[in-house]
Amino acid sequence: MAILTKTPKSTRPAGEPTVAVLLTWFMPGAGHLYLGRTRFALVAFVVVQGIYLLGLKLSGGMGFEFLQEELRGAFAPALAPEAGNLGALLYHLKNYGYGMPYPREFPSTVALGSMLTAASGMFNVALMCHAHFAARLPRGESRGFGSPAFAVLLTWLVPGLGHLFQGRRLRAVLVFCMIVGLVTFGTILAEGLNLSRERHYYYWGGQFMAGLPALLPELFGGGKAVSSHIPYGEAGLVIASVAGLLNIQTMLDVYGFGERQEFGGGAAADESKAGASAQETGA
Repeated sequence: MAILTKTPKSTRPAGEPTVAVLLTWFMPGAGHLYLGRTRFALVAFVVVQGIYLLGLKLSGGMGFEFLQEELRGAFAPALAPEAGNLGALLYHLKNYGYGMPYPREFPSTVALGSMLTAASGMFNVALMCHAHFAARLPRGESRGFGSPAFAVLLTWLVPGLGHLFQGRRLRAVLVFCMIVGLVTFGTILAEGLNLSRERHYYYWGGQFMAGLPALLPELFGGGKAVSSHIPYGEAGLVIASVAGLLNIQTMLDVYGFGERQEFGGGAAADESKAGASAQETGA
């Protein structure tokens, strides 16, 4: 009588993380298609590229026309958040570029459209994180919302939310207070001058990394006319932009923590143990 034995699960990684990331950068979903996750790849492609195309429609493709002529160059858009979605960015530049050689009136929805194209870049950054993490997992395994890529996306949307999702409550509060506090302080100093991509293209790109705390005030109160000199306007621009750049560091933190939790080693394991001990003692 034959003895039935259970076939052991493969521990071989699903793919090469760097390849998965680069494919995703060029085309959302391509990295997951390489990893054999066809359904996820199709959904990712439709959502991320759909957001970019909607943004193009609302902005009339005029997002890069915000740049002053002396700042326009072949690599100027590489500093925009849209660079996170390279394929869509190249399509944008090829079909719209910097617009016509004469001034045109911006559509009323240009600010919202420009936000959406930039947001597509950030969504694809989170997708690249997901592809990198999925490539390191054994074939056939998935973590769903347990992937650190979800924490990265949450951290961009609301600074500290990704840390809260990971159970790191104290760090979540500290990150939220620091990033949102800096954005608020910068906006007060600049008297709202920072809430416009049209006026301050590159500063806005940094500030955009702070997520909703920077975007919501712009949606509901940005783009106001400047009627007088703003004494601390430049200081406010820098502070709000630095807040967004600091949030990039917090996104790296939540991703690194999630990867170390899954694959072992480093400070994440020690931090998790410390958090568990604190909960047991009621701290």
